[in-house]
Amino acid sequence: MYLGTQFEVRSDDDYRVFAQLGVNHICMDPPGRPDSWTLGDLKRHREHVESFGLVLDMIQLPLPSQPIEKAPCPDILLAGPDRDRQIDLVCKMIENAANAGIPAVKYNLNLIGIPRTARETGRGGSSNEAFRWEAADKDAAPGAAGVLSEDENWERIDYFLERVVPVAESNRLRLACHPHDPYTPPGYRGVTRVLGTVDGLKRFVTMRESPYHGLNFCQGTVGEMLDDPRNEIDDVIRWFGERGKIFNVHFRNIRGGKLSFMETFPDEGDMDMARSLKVYRDVGYRYMIMPDHAPQVSGPDPRGVAFAFCYGYIAALLQQLAAD
Repeated sequence: MYLGTQFEVRSDDDYRVFAQLGVNHICMDPPGRPDSWTLGDLKRHREHVESFGLVLDMIQLPLPSQPIEKAPCPDILLAGPDRDRQIDLVCKMIENAANAGIPAVKYNLNLIGIPRTARETGRGGSSNEAFRWEAADKDAAPGAAGVLSEDENWERIDYFLERVVPVAESNRLRLACHPHDPYTPPGYRGVTRVLGTVDGLKRFVTMRESPYHGLNFCQGTVGEMLDDPRNEIDDVIRWFGERGKIFNVHFRNIRGGKLSFMETFPDEGDMDMARSLKVYRDVGYRYMIMPDHAPQVSGPDPRGVAFAFCYGYIAALLQQLAAD
């Protein structure tokens, strides 16, 4: 296991800061729309990252966390007329990433984005993301996906996996899918978020079984699926980790649980992150441990400072774990 980041680079100074802070492994995309990247673009991007003494571990496929209306390849999940061409594009991107020396890609299978309610005040006056089902618009209209049955949702996911998993396997490139964030009751905004429960994630990773088909395991998101995250999360990590289905870890914490939570810094939430890190080690997890969402703090660089705190916290836990 090693410290990583997916912090969106604003200039080359951010690469220099990563190196200076000891964040030597990154998930970072080349400039431009992901559906336009060529093999040459990916090679140049990897070489640029390496010029700062960093390692490019992962990039994002054109299947983002935003609502499907903003996705570069929406027909993959909408089963639209351009679905096969867009899946072909993803397959080509997998091949290009592998040929460029990039060992993994992350992606989302997201139709309605990341629902949240009003931000809440956290430690010292920080501004934190939250989701309270009692405050959500339960009658919110469906988006572009319309009203979609759970079975049809699974069929569309399987159609995608049937095509892309063999390509990933033949190119020895890991496919890391992010869970649906957060869990919402079936039928919210017309869909059932099938990757928003632990059982759904278990079903997902056993479909089209392959050692190259697994999860971008967001501990915060998985905690949001649980009634008692502190006491349940380690068993969930263990189930997926023992089966080799964790390819990246978003190491973030929450206060609360299913349908009612606030995001926090990793040291102040309900989950025992030091204990969880030991579980990742014990199951043989060997890739990046990275911040994901972080509370918004005051000052001229709120996101950079918040992430720097998270890097230090993770680095210290990793150092202590190595000494045990």
